[in-house]
Amino acid sequence: MKKILSVLGVSLLLVAGAVAQGTPKAELFGGYQLTHFNVGGGLPGVNFNGWDAAISANVSSMLAITGDISGAYKDGAKDHFFMFGPTVSFRNDGSLTPFAHGLFGMDHASGFGSSANAFAMGLGGGLDYGIGKNVAVRLGQFDYLMTHFASARQNNFRYSAGIVFRFE
Repeated sequence: MKKILSVLGVSLLLVAGAVAQGTPKAELFGGYQLTHFNVGGGLPGVNFNGWDAAISANVSSMLAITGDISGAYKDGAKDHFFMFGPTVSFRNDGSLTPFAHGLFGMDHASGFGSSANAFAMGLGGGLDYGIGKNVAVRLGQFDYLMTHFASARQNNFRYSAGIVFRFE
């Protein structure tokens, strides 16, 4: 956990030192996600497939407030994340926009006649490739997802990719 936080902190510092240009007022992301859940208790991890969507309101050229919701599914089990937090982006004259974020909220897991809610935290970032003034492809978003079910912490991983629409 300390290593992940250290990498995120260094990434944020590097991104924060950049000068941005052409900042949209908002960005809307939608796409596919693969989530690897480590259920713990000696059980093997399991992969879920689903969707990820986020909206970011840019409050400055580098800082945005992001709301992220996602759904992951496997064999009758469902998992939905509802998180929000800051996103820092490095915008330049090129088409690549790297970003880092810290998202906090809730995880709702359900299936097989039961459901539970737990605290959730997503730390990560990714890379968008602009294909036009108002459209980009999210090449990859990589998140460490921490949940806390049944008095135990689960350390999970999420990969997302899709389309970003930018609004001036």
